[in-house]
Amino acid sequence: MTKKQKKMLTRIIAAAVLLILLNFLPVTGIIRFVLFLIPYLIVGYDILKKAWKGILNRQVFDENFLMAVATVGAIAIAFYEKSGDFNEAVAVMLFYQIGELFQSYAVGKSRRNISELMDIRPDYANIEQDGSLEQVDPDEVEIGTVIIVQPGEKVPIDGVVVEGTSTLNTSALTGESVPREAKAGDEIISGCINLTGVLKIRTTKEFGESTVSKVLELVEESTSRKSRSENFISKFAKYYTPAVCYGALALAVLPPLVRMFAMGAAPQWNDWIYRALTFLVISCPCALVISIPLSFFAGIGGASHEGILVKGSNYLEALSKTKYVVFDKTGTLTQGIFEVVGVHHNQMEEKQLLEYAALAESASSHPISKSIQRAYGKELDRSRVSEIEEISGNGITAKVDGRSVAAGNVKLMDRLGIPYKSCHKVGTIIHMAIDGEYAGHIVISDVEKPTSKEAIAKLKQAGIQKTIMLTGDAKQVADQVAADLGIDEVHSELLPGDKVEQVERLLAEKPAKANLAFVGDGINDAPVLGRADIGIAMGAMGSDAAIEAADVVLMDDDPLKIVKAIRISKKCLGIVYQNIVFALAVKGACLILGALGIANMWLAIFADVGVMVLAILNAMRTLFVKKL
Repeated sequence: MTKKQKKMLTRIIAAAVLLILLNFLPVTGIIRFVLFLIPYLIVGYDILKKAWKGILNRQVFDENFLMAVATVGAIAIAFYEKSGDFNEAVAVMLFYQIGELFQSYAVGKSRRNISELMDIRPDYANIEQDGSLEQVDPDEVEIGTVIIVQPGEKVPIDGVVVEGTSTLNTSALTGESVPREAKAGDEIISGCINLTGVLKIRTTKEFGESTVSKVLELVEESTSRKSRSENFISKFAKYYTPAVCYGALALAVLPPLVRMFAMGAAPQWNDWIYRALTFLVISCPCALVISIPLSFFAGIGGASHEGILVKGSNYLEALSKTKYVVFDKTGTLTQGIFEVVGVHHNQMEEKQLLEYAALAESASSHPISKSIQRAYGKELDRSRVSEIEEISGNGITAKVDGRSVAAGNVKLMDRLGIPYKSCHKVGTIIHMAIDGEYAGHIVISDVEKPTSKEAIAKLKQAGIQKTIMLTGDAKQVADQVAADLGIDEVHSELLPGDKVEQVERLLAEKPAKANLAFVGDGINDAPVLGRADIGIAMGAMGSDAAIEAADVVLMDDDPLKIVKAIRISKKCLGIVYQNIVFALAVKGACLILGALGIANMWLAIFADVGVMVLAILNAMRTLFVKKL
């Protein structure tokens, strides 16, 4: 609990103890009145102060005004009737403050889930100068600087490991509790905690553009974007509170006047004023005004804890209505890393074929060439290679150990007049020829993410009506991936502009109340992310432009997080609607009972504080996310 919450708890306990003790004292009259004012003022002086300030600022109608009028009125009636029963007024203020304390604690708990992310903000970066480490402000570190991260320290800036091995705790960013291994050559994102070894990292971004800064910026902005439900409740409360105040005034004045002038009976002012005061306590809109924003706030907090950054409650609400999910392929459903998935050879051994291919490709930085070099797995002796010639759109020819080697596509084989064998596998095919003879071919493919197929299946279980894949890849490759993953519709060989056209078409075809989400990671996906009803970016490896354009950012690039995000949003919206219906139904019934004189202040306390506490407890369920 915070210092302020502890102070409030002390006031509540003190007032409660005094209230109980005063009921055992045999005092009456003015002394009893003064004694009961002590616990009343201890627990409620700030409510009276806020109500008075509201009146002075001409912002009269709020819950503080309702509680002040209701409790002061109840005390006045008890004093006027000389009943000495001041328990109700003190109890109403006491239980109201209990509800406020509970609400403050609940908001604090959900806020802590989000503010835990703030702990990833690094305080310093280590730079080695003259044989010793110097701590500098991360903002002062330029791109290309080598920084040193020791065990237990946060990685302050994005970069590439140049020396050292270690394990990293990425849970604050990704929600994944399993540590990640890091070694020389690996890309590292800021915000991770170095657990074991010392790492030397060459920075690739300035601190202001690094992952940790982007994440903090998104979190800080997330609470400023309100959903339709929140805006509705705010407008509802704006008109509702004055309406019930005037309704209570009418209830206090009109029935007595009717009895007196129309019926010739005694007006019974005290009875009707008491009913009006009860009506005011019941009508306090705390349950709605507090629980609805809290539900969304807790939902954003629960999602953040799972490594899903939702930029605002409006996007959380829109996500719950998603029925169509459109995917980019490379880097979204696939790893975006090309790997050798097959080596088909004639007479030459597989290892030797790979060696010739790796040596021939050793001067190229193309992803295909790099994948062949990785598959070979040994250090390349560039002195064995000569006469390298790269033929654009065809492949490479070279001399390896004095032998002529050609590695490329079918165009290269046709160009050299070498008969080749076709391959039944889907992927990029690198045909190999040694000394003018066909030696075999290597199959290279972009590997599917291990959770992609499961994610598509669970999206359909979660109520997604249609999954679509848009890609610039060849039709054969795209169709194969779509078939493997169970995607309903696929469009291939698309340029970035073509993707926008496809999304425009899908938006026009879908039902009005169904939302379309687009999931992508690359800079060429930014226009589509912005055009879709909901843009979801793969954050850890995604481009800055994609993250900026998206409404939801997945910090660990796991497609299963899309399912989790949709489930969180649906749970959150379900709880919001439950609270609205429950609060309005209970308050409506109690208002009728209060107006008829059946409900007293104790029922009013339940209708206000009890309903608020139950609604807050229900809202807090959005903090807890079930495992998939």
